[in-house]
Amino acid sequence: DFEELPAIIDMAQALADNTNRVHDEIADNQCFDWGWIEDNRAKVDAAIKAAPHVTTLELVNNRLIPNAMEPRASIGEFNPGTGDYKLTTTSQNPHLTRLLVAAFVLGIPENKLQVVAPDVGGGFGSKIYHYGEEALVLAAAKKIKKPVKWVAERSESFLSDAHGRDHVTKIELALDKDNNFTAVRTETYANMGAYLSTFASCIPTYLYATLLAGVYTTPAIYAEVKAVFTNTVPVDAYRGAGRPEATFLIERLVDIAAKEMGMDRVEI
Repeated sequence: DFEELPAIIDMAQALADNTNRVHDEIADNQCFDWGWIEDNRAKVDAAIKAAPHVTTLELVNNRLIPNAMEPRASIGEFNPGTGDYKLTTTSQNPHLTRLLVAAFVLGIPENKLQVVAPDVGGGFGSKIYHYGEEALVLAAAKKIKKPVKWVAERSESFLSDAHGRDHVTKIELALDKDNNFTAVRTETYANMGAYLSTFASCIPTYLYATLLAGVYTTPAIYAEVKAVFTNTVPVDAYRGAGRPEATFLIERLVDIAAKEMGMDRVEI
């Protein structure tokens, strides 16, 4: 038997409604609040306040679902004579999987686990992470003393494989009287899903915010990223992992600035 509880899937609702918590111990559903470059914050605020023109863009970079032609699959084997495990899995990163399964899940030395990654069948980021099924087939193989195979169903992959992106952003570009860029200020809400996936915390921070200059000369940049827990599938790296989100954002912003200033997009 199970009781269906209210689900929070919207980030603004998750932050505003502390009666519905994704995790009981986190009152406001906020995972972290990260700023870069913190020393630039006052400088950027001052530049935007003093600028003759400020272009503002609010943009949603929607959540998406990776869907490889071949779903994830794993085979677990255990040798009772030697105590060695073997995991054959459709992983883009077998070395990481070996580390995480051995050290943090099974609690065994790494040399007792061999991880084999054959033809992956398409990954695009979604098969980089360690998923629970990889540990479960090993534990089951040890228990029943036979190899254990698991293959995801197509619909199951939609619910279990890490999703991508899901940002809500406001970005401001300050320009001087000669239409030179003087500062960029960004506030991004990044959906983490219900749990942190393997690389989740670095995607909207170091792999996203650090690229918000794009190819342009901008003396001062400040980016704030608020990561939010919701009752959704975890979000992690997908097809460029943070870099496409930043590029799309800054290029849209510059196009709008050019239009507002009556300039050609190439000229600006």
